[in-house]
Amino acid sequence: MIDYPEITSCILWFAGCNMRCTYCYNPDIVFGKGKRRLSEALAFAESRKGLLDGVVMSGGECTLYKEIIPLAHALKAMGMKVKIDTNGSRPDRMRTLLMEQLVDYVSLDFKAMPGRFEMITHSDVYTQFEETLDLLLCAGRPFEVRTTIHSSLLPDEEIRKMADQLVARGYRGKYFLQNFMNDTATVGDMDERHKRLSAFAYSGSAIEIVIRN
Repeated sequence: MIDYPEITSCILWFAGCNMRCTYCYNPDIVFGKGKRRLSEALAFAESRKGLLDGVVMSGGECTLYKEIIPLAHALKAMGMKVKIDTNGSRPDRMRTLLMEQLVDYVSLDFKAMPGRFEMITHSDVYTQFEETLDLLLCAGRPFEVRTTIHSSLLPDEEIRKMADQLVARGYRGKYFLQNFMNDTATVGDMDERHKRLSAFAYSGSAIEIVIRN
């Protein structure tokens, strides 16, 4: 009931990622190898029919795998709803998922504006992120945008720029800000001097900013 809004679901964690976000708390997934075959994942989902309403594909970065297309087809054939958690770096795959009506909900990670994007993610796929955002805006499918916050990486003014950018591109949903959690190992060494957000002042009214944790 946590990862898919209002839906009972399980999560399929896809190993591997094309980003190396310093604050990422899944280094074993980012650097690891998968431990299950897709056939096993499908068998598990089949065994939960009637108990679960949906499946979340997360990671890592699940859209790196072309196999998520037939997997999503199979899950939809079971009557499952499909949610995708993505960093937005594979708009080609997201386009296929949307065109073939294989995804019911998307959580899109907005890492940073271009000036800080590469420093935070150690990747150069901001343009692809914007393309994915535009695809979702045009598709009419429910989706949310979320950002993990560490005060040394994203000061308040930078977050306001990100919110303004979302509004400028036409986003009108909730913008979720998620506090960095420093109770586990991370991909990079994080400064423990982190100012947690409990509220956020934003003058714009086109979107609602929500502190998630």
